[in-house]
Amino acid sequence: MTKTDTALSLAAAVTCALALAGPAQAADEMEKCYGVALAGQNDCAAGPGTTCAGTSTIDYQGNSWKYVPAGTCVEMKTPHGMGSLEPVKA
Repeated sequence: MTKTDTALSLAAAVTCALALAGPAQAADEMEKCYGVALAGQNDCAAGPGTTCAGTSTIDYQGNSWKYVPAGTCVEMKTPHGMGSLEPVKA
């Protein structure tokens, strides 16, 4: 399994876990994490020319975010580095 395959598998697992845990998590227990969403799977903010959720055009787009459990964002590793609490320049 390549590093890209591993990263994509991890991102898919995190996305699935968040989808299952999302409704149970209180809003104050979640944080916006930039640069971790796969293309079309962001929760909002995907840059100029986009409307919002599901509009990111590339995997790990630095200016799109995904809600993650509070305290986990900066520990999430992607092929482009770690998740960020602020938009990331690609």
